[in-house]
Amino acid sequence: MNDKPILQKAFRFATRIANMYKYLCDKKKEHTVSKQILRSGTSVGANISEGYCASSKKDFIAKFHIAFKECEETLYWLKLLKETKAITELQYKSMHNDCHELVKLISSTIKTSKNNLAKPSC
Repeated sequence: MNDKPILQKAFRFATRIANMYKYLCDKKKEHTVSKQILRSGTSVGANISEGYCASSKKDFIAKFHIAFKECEETLYWLKLLKETKAITELQYKSMHNDCHELVKLISSTIKTSKNNLAKPSC
């Protein structure tokens, strides 16, 4: 994991999500949406990790695409938590920024991988 910054970022994000889940359950007594964001937010890094162990370039891209979709889902749950006042605007912005950064990194990785896949090998 040390040589892959995207995995490090995804792991730190998953840790933040897990801590937010505990906070939401303990302090806000919010269990439904917090469980959803725990699932989507922690699966981002798991899918990226699986991607690096993929059996082919297409499998790698597929795993990263799942991670991308999980990030997008996490952004949805973050917005819902903000709108229902379960988290503050400051908490939302911080988590949103981290998640959006992952979206950009994953998207860029997918694009590069697809471009490399399309190139003819010599």
